[in-house]
Amino acid sequence: MTDAEWMLRAVALAERGSGFVNPNPLVGCVIVRDGRVIGEGWHERYGSLHAERNALKNCTEDPRGAVMYVTLEPCCHYGKNPPCTEAVIAAGISRVVVGSDDPNPLVAGKGLQQLRDAGIEVETGVCKAECDRLNRIFFHYITTGTPYCILKTAMTADGKTATRTGKSKWITGEEARQHVHETRKRVAAVLCGIGTVLADDPMLNCRTEDPSQPVRVVCDSRLRLPMSSQLVRTAREIPVIAAACVPDPEKQDQLEKAGVQVCMLPAENGHVSLRALMRVLGEMHLDSVLIEGGAELHEAALRAGIVQQVQVYIAPKMFGGSGARPAVGGLGIAEVSDAYQLSAPEITRFGDDILLNYTVKEAAPCSQES
Repeated sequence: MTDAEWMLRAVALAERGSGFVNPNPLVGCVIVRDGRVIGEGWHERYGSLHAERNALKNCTEDPRGAVMYVTLEPCCHYGKNPPCTEAVIAAGISRVVVGSDDPNPLVAGKGLQQLRDAGIEVETGVCKAECDRLNRIFFHYITTGTPYCILKTAMTADGKTATRTGKSKWITGEEARQHVHETRKRVAAVLCGIGTVLADDPMLNCRTEDPSQPVRVVCDSRLRLPMSSQLVRTAREIPVIAAACVPDPEKQDQLEKAGVQVCMLPAENGHVSLRALMRVLGEMHLDSVLIEGGAELHEAALRAGIVQQVQVYIAPKMFGGSGARPAVGGLGIAEVSDAYQLSAPEITRFGDDILLNYTVKEAAPCSQES
């Protein structure tokens, strides 16, 4: 097998940590001698062994003189774990092949240099695109301190997210809806507006075979979150944050007694400042947010410049009607030249539906295990 083939095996291992390592990166590692795997591992959970140490622990024979394939530059600083570079050097690995460099200021090339200084041959950039794609969330979070935001919407072929009477269940099929749950598993938080809560009473939880539950966040300027809502009733099981900008001490006390965390934030155009909210969520070590709101929240998020990725699920249906709801509300853009610019989409099919996955141009640039 080639270096690229071994690295893609490491990428597949890294993906197994999806949803469990935030705010750390996804990392996989394969140790090879004479064309045979003698050890492999991945970063399984936040605070647990890093991928390199897991792979070394799992070795079936002495790794001295073997080649290590790792998707991200080995760390060289003390965090919840000691530096992986120390373990690699002590194990006598002769060559290290790396996919992505780590822009974390604590690492950022220092890990590679430590290995080279120890006489280890180091090669970088193998399957870089695939390895970088693994950690778009981490790279953004470690360099900005704010969450990587994915705006998700499901619409008909004519761009409607609900009928003129507000009905939207279900626009897409089961396969597409299941993929949404896979995305919820990968992110640290799910965000919606109070209008969505009042209309649909959602749970916003992850319903997969091996779930990792995101924090549920509600933009609720005036603390209208009903005490009888599913979010409030399950707040002690899965955390709920209510983001408000208009004080209501009595309602805040009721919500907090029910287990809801209330964050009072600055207002912007009469609503919660989304930029301020992202700073607070980043300080809580929530590295990623899936925005599943209505048209007004979507427009506010785009206008605030907090969105890095847009997921558009399109079903082969048409609602028609000027009263049917669009995916993005507000006044809209006046000039074509002022449109929010997206990349060419990645296209995936789920049954009869398709997913268009875009990155937002001009968003903060997309970074290792901390």
